[in-house]
Amino acid sequence: MPQLTAAGIDPFDESVYRAILVRHTAAPAELAGDLCCSTERVARALDRLRENGLVGRLSGTRRRYAAIEPGAALESLVRSRTADLDGVRAAADELSRLFTTARQGGSEQVEVITGGEALGRWFVQLQQEAREEVITLDRPPYALTTSNPVEATALTRGVRYRAVYAPEALEWPGVLGDIRELVTHGEQARVLPGLRIKLAIADRRLALMPLSLDFTAEVRAAVIRPSALLDGLIDYWELCWRTATPLDAPADDPLSEEDRQMLTLLVGGLKDEAIARQLGWSVRTMRRRISRLHEELGAANRFQAGVIAARRGWI
Repeated sequence: MPQLTAAGIDPFDESVYRAILVRHTAAPAELAGDLCCSTERVARALDRLRENGLVGRLSGTRRRYAAIEPGAALESLVRSRTADLDGVRAAADELSRLFTTARQGGSEQVEVITGGEALGRWFVQLQQEAREEVITLDRPPYALTTSNPVEATALTRGVRYRAVYAPEALEWPGVLGDIRELVTHGEQARVLPGLRIKLAIADRRLALMPLSLDFTAEVRAAVIRPSALLDGLIDYWELCWRTATPLDAPADDPLSEEDRQMLTLLVGGLKDEAIARQLGWSVRTMRRRISRLHEELGAANRFQAGVIAARRGWI
């Protein structure tokens, strides 16, 4: 049975190679006699074997060939074929894009990507390519990490960031501290209860949105280019931004930093236990400070305290 077909060797050529291995050296006519076929056919097979590095032609006027040691010759042939296959594999992504583009009439408005690593790469790419602004809706869970080191770099080159966070995001360890640090570098941050999606939009021309918040299963996300869908997502983000509560305080904020943080988290919808944990207080201490804040604002309850503070521009 032929064994070298996968390496690109024709079955007949393999039979010629096996015959010359037995003789070590041979002329086409001698091998033709062994194989009961024409000399011309054997000569053509020897030329192909020579091109593949399996035989060599001996010097002299007579046409005579010698077999190359099989271990080295076949290993070299396998490496060559592997390199060719790697080239085919490298072209697969490009060919897939061409196929998708042709199928959609040349317009890839929505591209679905799969896997947490792919989602992470696109999130980094979206920010690196942004020139003016990145706007986001942020909520748990997180596919890879809660931190975003790319943002700090983008802020230094003049990209504006506006982020709306779900209260649940602020409960994750380290997230509130990361947000405070980014705010000092220029991020505008707000909090809004009830966010149901995660979203990032760069320069209002490219969006990235996970299609599910169940990251225990296979992660799938949509890359959305200019379209009616992108316009609708931008309008939704604008609505969220207008109704969200700012996390960064105005310059004339009369509240202490701790009281402002407590009130912002409270208005953002966090529970008492979560607020106390974020601020490093006991629940009892947190509730005592809320009561004192009510007195200072002249508020009867937490909702009224939030309304008064917002009217005064404190949150």
